[in-house]
Formats: sequence, C-alpha cells, structure tokens
Amino acid sequence: MTPDHPAAVTNDRKDEILTPDAIAFVARLTREFAPRHAALLAARATRRKALAAGAALDFDPATKPIRDGDWCVGEIPHDLRRRVVEITGPVDRKMIINALNSGADAFMADFEDATAPTWSNLVEGQVNIRDAVRRTIAYTDPVTNKSYALANTIATLMVRPRGLHLPEAHMTVDGEAVPGALFDAGLFLFHNARELIERGSGPYFYLPKLEHAIEAEWWNDVFVAAEEALGLRRGVIKATVLIETLPAAFQMDEILFALREHAAGLNCGRWDYIFSFIKTRRDDASALLPDRVQVSMTQPCMRAYTQLVIRTCHRRGAFAMGGMAAQIPVKNDPGANDVAFERVRADKLREVNDGHDGTWVAHPALVAVAREAFAAHMTGDNQLDRMREDVHVTAAELLQTPAGTRTEEGLRLNVRVGVQYIEAWLRGNGAVPLYHMMEDAATAEISRTQLWQWVRHGASLDDGRVVTRELVARVIDEELVRIGTEIGAERMRSGRFADAVTLFLDLVNAKELAEFLTLAAYPLLDELTPRVVVKR
Repeated sequence: MTPDHPAAVTNDRKDEILTPDAIAFVARLTREFAPRHAALLAARATRRKALAAGAALDFDPATKPIRDGDWCVGEIPHDLRRRVVEITGPVDRKMIINALNSGADAFMADFEDATAPTWSNLVEGQVNIRDAVRRTIAYTDPVTNKSYALANTIATLMVRPRGLHLPEAHMTVDGEAVPGALFDAGLFLFHNARELIERGSGPYFYLPKLEHAIEAEWWNDVFVAAEEALGLRRGVIKATVLIETLPAAFQMDEILFALREHAAGLNCGRWDYIFSFIKTRRDDASALLPDRVQVSMTQPCMRAYTQLVIRTCHRRGAFAMGGMAAQIPVKNDPGANDVAFERVRADKLREVNDGHDGTWVAHPALVAVAREAFAAHMTGDNQLDRMREDVHVTAAELLQTPAGTRTEEGLRLNVRVGVQYIEAWLRGNGAVPLYHMMEDAATAEISRTQLWQWVRHGASLDDGRVVTRELVARVIDEELVRIGTEIGAERMRSGRFADAVTLFLDLVNAKELAEFLTLAAYPLLDELTPRVVVKR
C-alpha cells in the first residue's frame, strides 16, 4: 500500500489529518464496504425504475414482523438523553466555536448539505473538528480582529457525513473514488473516537438521506468494523437517522432495527423530505406541489410523517427530533424580526405538543426561542414516555399531495434562491443566508426540482399561465437584474453566476430529473485530481 498525498491543501495542518495510519484506516473501510456501497446505489436506481413503471410506495409486507415486534434500541448515552435544542451548521472554524458556545444541547457539524465539498473545506473541517474535541480550537477574525474560543460549557458534538450518493474524488483506493460518507466518517472516527470516549462522550453521527433499511444495515456494519479496528466497545458509536426521503418514511421501524445497537433516534429532515417528495413522485402529475412556502408542517402529509416519527421512536426507546428552523435574525427591521421569531415559536410549540424530544435551529439567536417553547410544555429531559398510540398513519396519508397555489412569486423565489445558492456553492460556500433564511443544498434542491416538475407537467400558475421553459428563462433574466441591484454589479462580475445560471437551466430543462444538483455541480466545484492515492 503506497499512500501518496501531495501538498495540495493550503491548510498547513493537513498532515495532522492525512497521516499514513488515518489514510490506511479509510482505505480499509473502503475496500471492505465500497462494493456493497455500489450495490446500494444500484438498488436505489432499481427501485426508482419500479416506481416509474407504476409500483406503489407502501409499507413492506415482508418486514411486518419487525414493525409488529417487541424490541428497543440499545442504551443511549447520558449526553444524548437531553437534546431539547440542537444547532447545525458547516465545519468552518468560527461556526464550530459559535455553535458549540450557543447554549444548544448538541451541535451537528455538517459535512453534507451545509458544506461545499472542496478539498480544503473537507480537510480543514476535519482539523477544526479535531481541535474542537480537544478544546484547543480558537479563531481570530482577520477583518475585525475579534477572537473566538470555547466556553466552559459547550454543546455535545455530532457529525453528519455526506450521503451515500456523493463520492470523494480527491482520494482514490485501488483506482476508485472513495465514497464521501466513508471519507468523512472514517477520518472523524480515527482521530476522535477514543478522545471523545476518554472525555466522557462518544462518537455520535447524524446519517443523511437514507432510503431503505439495507442502507442502515450497511452503516451498522461500517460502525462495527470501525469499532473492531479501533479497539472500541461495540455499540459505542451512536447515530441518529434523518428521515428526509419519502421512501424512508415507510421504513422507520426497519431502519431503527437495522441500527438498533447504534441507534439514538430519528430526525424530521423537513426540507430534504419535501425535495424527496417531488423527486420520488416526479412522474405523477397529481403530485404537483404548490409554492414551497406553502408546504408547511401543518400540511396533512407532513403531519402524518412527523407524528409517525414520534410514535415509531418512542415505541423503540429512541429520540424523535423535530425539524429545522432555518430563519435567521432580520437586521434593522425589528417588526420583521418579531414576525420571523414568532413563526419559529409556533413551529416549536407544535413540535413539543406533538411529543418531539427536541428540535433543530440554524442560528444561535433561535436557541433561546426554541428552548422556551419546549420548556413551556416538557418537564423532563425528553418525552420518551409519550407513546402516541393514537397515531395510525396510512400510505395514503403519507402520499397526500400538499394543497395550495402556484404563483409567479413562488416561481421567482425558486429562481432567486436556486441560482444564488448554486453560485455560492461553486465558490465553496454551502450555507448561504438569503432573504432572512439560512439556505443549504436541501432548499436549493426544492427550488430546482419544483421548477422541473412544473415544466415537466405543464403546471398552471394561479393567474392561468402555464409554466414553460421559455417562462422560466425569462424569469431568470429578470431576476438576475434584481439580484444585481441587491448585491451590486461588482459582486455579479466577480462571482460564478454564468456557471450557476447554465447549470440551473440545464437541471430545470433536463428530460430526466437529475438525482442531486450537488452531483451535477461537483465537477465544477474543484479540481478533481486525486490528492490521496492508495494502491495495493
């Protein structure tokens, strides 16, 4: 085995992460699990073809014994038993410090939707996580000269690796790109698992975009192999699974069962779930969604999904985490800021009253709002005793199309968000504040898939106009003028708007819906020359 990793990363501490032993560990996981990983992606494609041919989404009769069985997940560690407020964000140094200091119970460091996977972002993110675990992380802003360091009390760290669909082209093993999930999880575990355990915590994960229990089985086996290789007690790794795809909504019990020795709970990944609803039902003209702002958590299909998460989790002794509040403070407009915060408060009150054990926010300013809402209706650390036996969800309820209207402003918002997010992502920024919301890849996915869906099925706006390619192209031209007035001509010239518009149009106009915009954009993001090459 000959690891070769030329100095391609500007971070002068890259060699602390890309050590020969760490590289060998990731390579070991890759050799053992990459063949099954490829089979999982092939199985996804097979299931999609079946849906296109008329197969119906439903609960699997073959796994009914698991759904009906009397079983629970393994014991959950003490620092994961109170998760009232969790904050999420990218893995840049300042964000990690602020999130850990935010007063939240847990912080999910996100290598997936909130991080554009440039080589420098990924390696520097691992450096930042390593320093945070050892409490040596510090940062001085080069513009303001303000210094940042960890407080005495910080949030519990959790890490979200990339989804199964994303490769890591900068590292190859035996000539093949390493799955991004194994690169992110492998490096985190190798450098931090023992240190976290010695400090009284553990290696905790969020697992994104699972579609089926066989994918959870794969992750469970990865965890077992990692525990054995690193000399860890079996089951010390814990994972919370994001239920953020429509197929996974029919597999909740099965996913927890597959991961039960490593499972800590399920989370309602609302934005990706809406994206998946569109993508999974792309060929169904009866599943046309209204404007994305109208697809709220009070829609019947969203209520069915979130309440099923609570019932499933509590029956199995696992935590049911609520969805993301993506609002950010509205500067210089107290009235608008009050309205935004009141929406967050109402959302969190709904979650706690339904029985969720905790929730997500995207900005430190929302931590107190969410905590107050939960404190008003939850007396203990969690609500595992609320079994929600009144909840009985059918496939028809999960598949009910959200009601509402399609408007010109909804079309224009999709364009503004989609184009600006892709442009920022191509510059290496995966978490983008736009119009008082923190946008990540999930909301950009809604924007472009929704327009594809409207064009594909000739959807009508509320004024009677049909959404066509020509209409979308004209709106893009008009919205680029608006964006230019908002951010300035120089910023428009220096950015990557030409690439972003071309890609956005290609995605909206494609004959077949692209599975993920990040896959389509990946070759435009970074030079994909392998930096780490492992050969036998």
